[in-house]
Amino acid sequence: MKAMTERHLTPDKDQIALLEPFDRLGLNQIQLVANAQQAAEALHGLGGVTALGFDTESKPTFAKNEASDGPHIVQLSTLGRAWIFQLEDADCRRAVAQLLEAPAIIKAGFGLGDDRRRIISKLGVDPRGVLDLNTVFRERGYRKDMGVRGAVAVLFNQRFIKSRKATTSNWANARLTEAQLIYAANDAYAALRVFEALGLG
Repeated sequence: MKAMTERHLTPDKDQIALLEPFDRLGLNQIQLVANAQQAAEALHGLGGVTALGFDTESKPTFAKNEASDGPHIVQLSTLGRAWIFQLEDADCRRAVAQLLEAPAIIKAGFGLGDDRRRIISKLGVDPRGVLDLNTVFRERGYRKDMGVRGAVAVLFNQRFIKSRKATTSNWANARLTEAQLIYAANDAYAALRVFEALGLG
């Protein structure tokens, strides 16, 4: 039981800033899913997978009592490609709901409690096979919420780049920018890399 109670130190922000950058997916490895044909192609491309990196993005709310109607996109990633599902289209919502409901596919990500609540509200499905990697790190003696930055630093000794501008951008836009696509895809991709590095695959 010693390993369960042992506390591991994680690098702080200044230490992470000195690390080499994490190798990310490029635009040529990112597929936007915005219509029925693209949704069908995504389901075909993801056929047979057993684990995916998973995250969602919602348009930020700034007014005090404004409720989010997100998520506006869902990101799913293999080790070679990421799919960004825009949820404005009904076929895209159906396709992503099918993937999220599949218990045979592990969906690994960070801090997924809020994502789960929003997906139940937006898509009417309760995701199955979801693995919150923060929980795995906690069980292994790391701090409460490791997050993708800390995990990448600990496991790969690399710096995961997150654009604050992209974080707070409008994810409900019909046309997402290249920066948004790269940001969203790599959140999911990094989660799957971490999942594999932890020996969970």
